[in-house]
Amino acid sequence: MHPELDRRTALHVGASVGAGLALNQMSPTAQTAETPSPRLTPIPLVRVGVVGIGGRGAHLLRLILDQQGVQVCAVCDLLENRVRMAQQTVVQAGQPKPGGYFAGERDFEHLCGREDLDLVVTATPWRWHVPVCVSAMKAGHHAATEVPAAVTVDECWEMVETAEHHQRHCVMLENCCYGRTEMMVLNMVRQGLLGELVHAEAGYLHELREDRELLGPDGEVRWRLDHMIRRDGNLYPTHGLGPVAQCMDINRGDRFDYLVSMSSLSRGLNVYYADRFGKDHPLATRDYALGDVNVTLIRTKRGRTITVGHDTQLPRPYSRINMVQGTHGIVQGYPDRIALETNGHGHSWEPIDAYHQKYEHPLWQKLIRQAEGKGHGGMDFMEIYRLIECLRTGAEPDMDVYDAAAWSVISHLSETSVANRSAAVDVPDFTRGRWQSNRPLQIIGA
Repeated sequence: MHPELDRRTALHVGASVGAGLALNQMSPTAQTAETPSPRLTPIPLVRVGVVGIGGRGAHLLRLILDQQGVQVCAVCDLLENRVRMAQQTVVQAGQPKPGGYFAGERDFEHLCGREDLDLVVTATPWRWHVPVCVSAMKAGHHAATEVPAAVTVDECWEMVETAEHHQRHCVMLENCCYGRTEMMVLNMVRQGLLGELVHAEAGYLHELREDRELLGPDGEVRWRLDHMIRRDGNLYPTHGLGPVAQCMDINRGDRFDYLVSMSSLSRGLNVYYADRFGKDHPLATRDYALGDVNVTLIRTKRGRTITVGHDTQLPRPYSRINMVQGTHGIVQGYPDRIALETNGHGHSWEPIDAYHQKYEHPLWQKLIRQAEGKGHGGMDFMEIYRLIECLRTGAEPDMDVYDAAAWSVISHLSETSVANRSAAVDVPDFTRGRWQSNRPLQIIGA
């Protein structure tokens, strides 16, 4: 970590409140336009270590074992029984028993220190994402992490600089970028169907009050509820933001410039826990920092706008919004629909299904049967397939460390804006200017 960045940021924030807030977006190290990129060397057999074998980690382990050209060499978790189950899963898949690590919170460092790994995947609580990724990259391995990749600005810079210094990939496993509709919309955008993009809307609107990551079986506060107790902002931006950021060529022709953020009051958890445990229960009477609804508005360098919502403490149907709007039309999700200038001047919605034949993404055309039933409508299979394929062929991953940082940092910056009466906050340029010449994400086949 970089404590000097914390001190400098604190001084800068103190000087900026009242006249609009601008976080220091410079890295603690020198800014250069020429930064080393990961070596694009094919890895015919990708040797994998997995850290975190809870529900999500166990699911990722099975998806990894589904891929060709993969060997799982090591698994790690705080709980020995999870490690043993993971080892059994690997053996049942026909591979040798992997090494097991469960001797405390930092035993992942011993896993990362192994020489027989190419990739370390982490599916831990958020605070361990960057430590695991950094440990892996310093040991010479590529890293992949669940979302968000990082929680603070410092962590984002540490992740970026470690990837650059050691020339290793650090990929955030944003599965929503691989959804069937999201990938079709990206294909529509690339083919010009919507014209020039102007605005997008995204979000994570998902009631979580009964989620097992909030409370344990005995009512103990777990890690995700702890974030709700301490933090107020958009805590989980990347599911909605990632797909629309790809459509808008963020870090590849455009970048996030600044944001403003506002949160509502917090009532949902108090009401829920009062109904569940009684009005005098500590969970019903305590203060929760996180507003029930947060709305963050981002403006890009090219003048486009993106709204990102967060709503997890009130009763509501699930949505990521997934709206992209351009000069020739608009696409929006939940339900999926489209309105084009060429069809009634965009005054009426029509189902998007009629566009599948022409605009279905090539990956989904080729792999839809393989993806069926393998997590979140198949998007989980797609993200692991692409990560392994890129490593095996030496291709650039679809998402890189700069995407991981830019999408994840919105969380911390939104907290800063909320805490300062929705003042504007600059978004760091993690690419150090290379966004202006980076090539847009291409539409690739299988």
